[in-house]
Amino acid sequence: MPLFSHRSSAGSGGSAGGAPLPSFYSSKPVKPLKPFYSFSSTRTPLPLLVFSLLCLFIGLAGTLFAVSAIRRNQGLPVFRCGKSEDTFRAFYSSSDSAKLGDDGNKGLVDRPKLLGFVGIQTGFESGERRAALRSTWFPSDPEGLLRLEQATGLGFRFVIGKSKDAKKMAMLEKEIEQYRDFMLIDVEEEYLKLPYKTLAFFKAAFNLFEADYYVKADDDIYLRPDRLATLLAKERSEKMTYIGCMKKGPVITDPKLKWFEKSGHLIGNEYFLHAYGPIYVLSAEVVASLAAARNDSLRMFNNEDVTIGSWMLAMNVHHEDNRAICDPKCTPTSIAVWDIPRCSGLCNPASKLKELHKIGMCSKSPTLPPDDV
Repeated sequence: MPLFSHRSSAGSGGSAGGAPLPSFYSSKPVKPLKPFYSFSSTRTPLPLLVFSLLCLFIGLAGTLFAVSAIRRNQGLPVFRCGKSEDTFRAFYSSSDSAKLGDDGNKGLVDRPKLLGFVGIQTGFESGERRAALRSTWFPSDPEGLLRLEQATGLGFRFVIGKSKDAKKMAMLEKEIEQYRDFMLIDVEEEYLKLPYKTLAFFKAAFNLFEADYYVKADDDIYLRPDRLATLLAKERSEKMTYIGCMKKGPVITDPKLKWFEKSGHLIGNEYFLHAYGPIYVLSAEVVASLAAARNDSLRMFNNEDVTIGSWMLAMNVHHEDNRAICDPKCTPTSIAVWDIPRCSGLCNPASKLKELHKIGMCSKSPTLPPDDV
C-alpha cells in the first residue's frame, strides 16, 4: 500500500480506516531538512585563496602574451638551402597571385631562373659602403630590388659570412630585418680566407639560383646593372666562360708586401692570365663544376683572384677580356668603375660612390652608346 495516504481524517491524528499515522508524519507542512554539510565548516584558508588568485593572474598574463605574439607582425621567412640563406626570397612571386613566403615556406621557388646572379661581397666592417651603395645604384628597399631584377634579369645580394662576435651578428640581424638584401653563407668572415668565401659563395649561389651567369663583385665599385645585363645577354659559342679584366704580373714572394704569395714557388716568376678581383663573371657550366667539387680538392692561394684564375686554367675555360668592367672613369660604355690600378676597387668608396652617382655620365647616360642603338 502507499506509504502515505492522500486522504486526511476529520479527526486529529486519524487516517482512513482508523489506523493511526506513523509518529514521524504530521499533517503540518514539513520544512526541508538542511544538508548534512555546511559551507561554513569548509571555508578555504586565506593562503590557499591567495595562491589560487596568483596562479589565475599568471595564467591570464600568459594567455594575453601568447595572443599578442600571434597577432604581432611576423618577420618574412628566410629561405635556406643547406647552411646558406637568402633573406630576400619572400619577395619573389611563384605565381601571378601568390607571394613566396605565404604559409611558411609553402610555394617558395627552389631556384629562381635569372640571366645572372650578382653577389656583392661585403663584410661586418663595411656598413658605410653598403649604405653608400643603397643610396646610389643599389636599391634601398626590397620592392626596388625586385623591380631591378625584373628589368635586367639580374638578381643582387650582399654576400656575407658569419662571425663569432655576438654584437656583430646582432647588428647584421637588424640590417637584414630592415633591407632583406643579403645572402648568408656558412664561412668565417676573414680577409685571409677570401678564397674560401668565394668558393662558398659560388656553391651557395648555384644551389639557390638557376642563372646563366654568376658574378662576383666587391662592395667598393660603381656598377651599371643595365649594361652588365647587356654584356651577359650576348650570344657566346663557348659554354665554359670566364669574363673579366684579364691581367698578368710578377709573383710577389716578399712576405712584407701586400700581395705576398706563400705558394709562389708553385707558380713561378709570373702569374698566369686571370681576372682582376673586384668583379668577374663565370658561366653556369663553370659554377656547376665548382659546386660539385669537394672543398679540400681545390688549391687555395693567398690571393682570391689568383686562386680563381688557377681553377679556370685547370677547367679549360674560355677567357673573355672586357675592359668595360674595370674602367677608371664613367664613359658611355663603362660597366664597372673603380680606381684601377691605384686601389683594388674605389679609393675611399663610401664617399666616392656618392660622388660618381652625381655625375650624369655615371648614373643617367643611356644603356647603349648612340651608335649602337
